[in-house]
Amino acid sequence: MSDRNNVFLYYTPTDEVEVKLEKLKELGREHGLTLVDDASKANIIASIGGDGAFLQAIRKTGFREDCLYVGINDGRLGFYTDFNLDDLDGIKAGLQSDMVEVLRYPILDVTVDGNENFHCINECSIRSNIIKTFAIDVYIDNIYFETFRGDGMVVSTPTGSTAYNKSLRGAIVDPRLASMQLTEIASLNNNEYRTLGSPLLLNKDRELVLKIVQDGNDHPIIGADNEALSIRHSHEVKIKVSDKMIKTIKLKDNSFVHKVKRSFL
Repeated sequence: MSDRNNVFLYYTPTDEVEVKLEKLKELGREHGLTLVDDASKANIIASIGGDGAFLQAIRKTGFREDCLYVGINDGRLGFYTDFNLDDLDGIKAGLQSDMVEVLRYPILDVTVDGNENFHCINECSIRSNIIKTFAIDVYIDNIYFETFRGDGMVVSTPTGSTAYNKSLRGAIVDPRLASMQLTEIASLNNNEYRTLGSPLLLNKDRELVLKIVQDGNDHPIIGADNEALSIRHSHEVKIKVSDKMIKTIKLKDNSFVHKVKRSFL
């Protein structure tokens, strides 16, 4: 990491975390790392906390392709946080050896009504904002696919497949597959509305368009990862796998298979 020595720490300050960070900062200085207060000047952006903190670190720093993102957990295991703030020896070993590798994670490009653009690394969700179902016309590569009625839909990345998507009985997808998955939230299937009724995995070159049917509940909530966006009166949401990828550091002995087994089995 000699050519990547400017580090920005993203975390929520508490007395306990600040004490632990002093030891982490000292370790960093010993290995030639420089702490910076401006994320735009960093080559490494390290989040302190769980997966939620990691997602926010990426979002708040603009989904940068020119830096490495590192997740350091504070006792809460996650899919993005390979290092432990209480295990400085483990962090030190990662800095000194070939125990770490760089992974590239696909992200989603989302456009709302042709002018609101943002990225997601876990998922984009569209949900009803009142206790009432709403309808969505689904198009894949400009081909009408189905009309959905229910509580909403979730479009997830492979890394996001183990989050909200899994709670909806979506498939867990290997992060090496650049793809996106469409999963329904409480769909209605009757004589008027008929949907696929199962998760749909789409290749990275597909374009998904969700058109909200304007029938009285046309103000759904749009979520980007773990954040609700202040977008209202939306009519059309266009989603595709981005050409951009997020680079992150992980331990070689903590693979995707290890994480799935540890978390769910």
